[in-house]
Amino acid sequence: MSRRIRYRSVVDVMVLLHRTDGRVLLLRRAGDVYASGLLAPPGGHLEDGETVVEGALREAGEEVGVGIAPADLEFCHLIHHRSPEGQARLGVVFTTQRWSGEPRNREPGKCSALVWADPGRPPADCVPYTAAVLDRFCAGALFSAHGWPATAGGGTA
Repeated sequence: MSRRIRYRSVVDVMVLLHRTDGRVLLLRRAGDVYASGLLAPPGGHLEDGETVVEGALREAGEEVGVGIAPADLEFCHLIHHRSPEGQARLGVVFTTQRWSGEPRNREPGKCSALVWADPGRPPADCVPYTAAVLDRFCAGALFSAHGWPATAGGGTA
């Protein structure tokens, strides 16, 4: 009998700052980063010892300088993503309609622009992972699988 290896995954946290006009904030990635030139919401990798809420609050503050009360974050989606290279990750997505401060680019070495976009019609130059999240967010789905064979369950976006 073969011994199974315990599955481990990178965990991403993302925050959809959602304005009253329905638009969400996306950042144009820049520099020597994954998906440079493409759009993604504020977010990043969960750090050791953080809860997903703490990570989401940290990333929103670091990237766009807004403060969010933990009670104002609402879980909206979990995505199990697999890149074309086969790397898997879990994305925990939150939304909020309340924050303090005006969003601004706090990481000009990693971001070249802030873009308010209609999540129902995201720009064509979104990171594919982001486009999948926005599609499922607009559909009200709490879970999706992206980049996996269709038989993996949860559907692919």
